[in-house]
Amino acid sequence: MTVLVEDEGDSSDLDLEQVRQWVTEVLAAEGYPATAELSVILVSEEGMADLHTHALGKEGPTDVLSFPIENLRPGHVPEETGPPIVIGDVFLAPAYIRRQAEQLEVGEKDELALMVTHGVLHCLGYDHADEADAAVMEEKERNLLAGWGMTRR
Repeated sequence: MTVLVEDEGDSSDLDLEQVRQWVTEVLAAEGYPATAELSVILVSEEGMADLHTHALGKEGPTDVLSFPIENLRPGHVPEETGPPIVIGDVFLAPAYIRRQAEQLEVGEKDELALMVTHGVLHCLGYDHADEADAAVMEEKERNLLAGWGMTRR
């Protein structure tokens, strides 16, 4: 997989290779080919607040935002008949995620792994708009995190 991880905030304390590995494992678990591409961009809370306002019309920062490029359906990998599948971009706000982990009394690494997984699954077409869809998405998150020795809150 081609997974670009960019730090546009101040996330120098994060293991960017670990983030890349989580993304790669989510894509592989979903059956995406090695040629698939996805970007993860780590941003400041201010940068995330701007994205949140411009993309969703909501005020303030959030933990993760996903911007799929392809119109993907959950559980259906498109045939690769031409150029690589360019899945999309996942934006993460590590400072916000860190604070969220403290407030929820969960491990910071577990929360970061959940947000990475959550963002990638959104790019792959998963959603939590209703209870049935949320249950499917949460089960995928739970299984992936368990495989990494972590728990989903």
